[in-house]
Amino acid sequence: MRNDVSHILFSEEDIANRIMVLGDAITRDYADKADDGIVLVTVLRGGAIFMADLARAIRLPVEIDFMAVSSYGSGMKSSGVVRILKDLSSSIEGKHVIVVEDIIDSGLTLSYLLKNLSARNPASIEVAALLRKKTESQSDVRSIYTGFECPDEFIVGYGLDYQERYRNLPYIAVLSSEHNE
Repeated sequence: MRNDVSHILFSEEDIANRIMVLGDAITRDYADKADDGIVLVTVLRGGAIFMADLARAIRLPVEIDFMAVSSYGSGMKSSGVVRILKDLSSSIEGKHVIVVEDIIDSGLTLSYLLKNLSARNPASIEVAALLRKKTESQSDVRSIYTGFECPDEFIVGYGLDYQERYRNLPYIAVLSSEHNE
């Protein structure tokens, strides 16, 4: 698989160090809210690896929950149509929700998800994104916990995929152009 990437953007060590920083910030910011309940919500499948590591870096009791949302299909561009394939297992009403996102790309899916979750009356809702792409057409989505800004290239690894492959790479890399056409 290493031959399928053109170059590594963020190493395994870079990612681990940045997640510790994010976990420390969340621990500090939510220390007085833990009794109300903190729920980490991620969208399967891409965000699962990041959420597992981030949950371990937060030194407070947290619940975790998952959604499956479709907007990409098997292509490389968002379709603009968002469908919930798997909803949350528990209520988030009155709880502090942190949406754990692998990458903010167009922001369309995340915007939809935030609106949907806000309608369920959480005490608060914020976003923790491992990556934020630098794109001009990105939706205005606020992420107060952001790991890295990345170029507007097709990236894989650490949960991010191309046609369901490369999620298990321990780093984040740009996919070679001959593999993403």
